[in-house]
Amino acid sequence: MSAVKDIFQSVKDLWSLFVGLRVTGKYFMQPTLTVHYPRETVDEDVEQTYGGHVELVPKPKNPLKPKCIGCMMCVTNCPSGCLTVVKAKAPKPTPEEEQAMKEAEARGEKVKKPKAPKEPAKFMYDYSLCSLCGTCIENCPVGSLRYSNNIYFVGTSRKEFKLDLLQRLQRQAENTAKAAPEASEPEQAAETAKSEA
Repeated sequence: MSAVKDIFQSVKDLWSLFVGLRVTGKYFMQPTLTVHYPRETVDEDVEQTYGGHVELVPKPKNPLKPKCIGCMMCVTNCPSGCLTVVKAKAPKPTPEEEQAMKEAEARGEKVKKPKAPKEPAKFMYDYSLCSLCGTCIENCPVGSLRYSNNIYFVGTSRKEFKLDLLQRLQRQAENTAKAAPEASEPEQAAETAKSEA
């Protein structure tokens, strides 16, 4: 009886081997989906749809400032605890303004104290803790967070994955400003050529 059982077991093992080889053969004949970095790079189409680490979205009129209003919804809803936001404090009044406020209070007038700006003073992100769930992006009421398209983000220590997103936003704005004059130079050359003709 055990000999018959062993034969059936070996036939079952052979059958699973053939099934596995069929799947392997099917995908072996298809073109590869991966690239051999650094000899090859990813197409720009893939790079635009890639969802990397979280980054701040700049204001349309001022690319140096984030759209963030410091509401702390991203920090509250983050299950990984990878975001740290510090709200900006109200500016201290100058001695002249402080004196004017005291005089107005003495006269019984309502005094408006300076309000804190609606922007973060500090926005830290620990990519090593992030699970890329997108909860912070979904819960942001003003749409100030998004996934980056940075495919080639690497580091050799955990410290390199702790990002100051405000500094990153400023670097991106500076890089965009540097790239804009280079892009406009050929346009200016074409316009001067048209005017000369």
